[in-house]
Amino acid sequence: MNNLRKIIFTGLLTAILFSSFIYLDFFHISNKLINSLLAISALGLFLYIPKKAILVAGFSIGILWFYWIGYSFEYQGVGFMAPIITLTFGFIYLLFFLPLYFTKKAYIRALLLFGLSFIKPFDWNWLQIELIFVESYIGVFKYQLAIVLIALSLPEFIHNKKYKYIPLLFLLAAFNFSYPIQKDAPLKIKLITTDIKQEYKWTNEARVPTINMIFEQITIAIEEKQELIVFPESVFPLYMNHNPELIQQLLILSKNISIIAGSLIREDKHNYNVTYLFEDGEYKVAKKLILVPFGEYIPLPKFARELINETFFNGASDFTTAKKSTDFLIKGIKFRNAICYEATCQKIYEGDVEFVIATSNNAWFSPSIESTLQNLLLKYYARKNSVIIYHSANYKGTGIIR
Repeated sequence: MNNLRKIIFTGLLTAILFSSFIYLDFFHISNKLINSLLAISALGLFLYIPKKAILVAGFSIGILWFYWIGYSFEYQGVGFMAPIITLTFGFIYLLFFLPLYFTKKAYIRALLLFGLSFIKPFDWNWLQIELIFVESYIGVFKYQLAIVLIALSLPEFIHNKKYKYIPLLFLLAAFNFSYPIQKDAPLKIKLITTDIKQEYKWTNEARVPTINMIFEQITIAIEEKQELIVFPESVFPLYMNHNPELIQQLLILSKNISIIAGSLIREDKHNYNVTYLFEDGEYKVAKKLILVPFGEYIPLPKFARELINETFFNGASDFTTAKKSTDFLIKGIKFRNAICYEATCQKIYEGDVEFVIATSNNAWFSPSIESTLQNLLLKYYARKNSVIIYHSANYKGTGIIR
């Protein structure tokens, strides 16, 4: 019994330390030294804890990071699935970290952990092992993760006290005290935060007040001499291409200010999650390139995908994607478009990207740590790619990520 308690305790401790930076940020606690120590301790425990504790740690990390994913099923009419989805993510990450179970050697576990940092279960990439360093003194690049893992596994080989400080020298090589300073886009940009509850957002009662709010914000931004106003993902709760009068009103306003706004469009029986740019009496549409696994598409073989859509989503089909990423040229400045999950995927940052406009609807997962985790991921990608992200969100998360 004592041994079982030890296994559970060490596994839970590892998971808590590995997840601590998210919850500290959620409560607006940010200290680089504390985050550095917690991150190093978490990885160190992964290399040395008992094998069975690995299973506890993996399952607990899945819960601590992603307990909120099932929340969105309530709005699909299958809220009973929420606890099942939560437990499923626990088991997914138990399996994710399972390779560490089969060895006690720290250096092999270090190699395995580094290898796992390249794996995305079911195309879901929100568990990035380097992410634990995003608010610490250690850098977020792969080579810095590799250096930390080497440093933590070295004690297994050092038997002479004369060399006991070598791991510390390795750790210092992984430190990154600052990132290159990027210049903001030379535009006056207004980012809009909305707080429209998901259960209300798509009702008939919400449509008119929401549209009135949008036009009011545009009018205020024009009076403030703003050059660009950015609204969240699907801020227009409708199929925009089926509302020509609304488009016409926005085109008129776009002669005074550039407008970014999310909506949906339906073409040839296909649904698209899109961003509209209205500028100088014209508009451009950016279709979403990367869909959310199990949210906008089912990452399983066709027969399983159709069965799940029919059983749990009333026969609704997956969204359709764009062929490539979209850049908006706004007042002569190029911005890469990213809709919610896209902004947390490396693919969206490929090519010549300096500025990103990201839009989100985080009300699907309110209240939870989701928006905090998303914000940390945006910082991670902004730093890795030396870009500035202008993020507008419904519920939480609006801001400039440098």
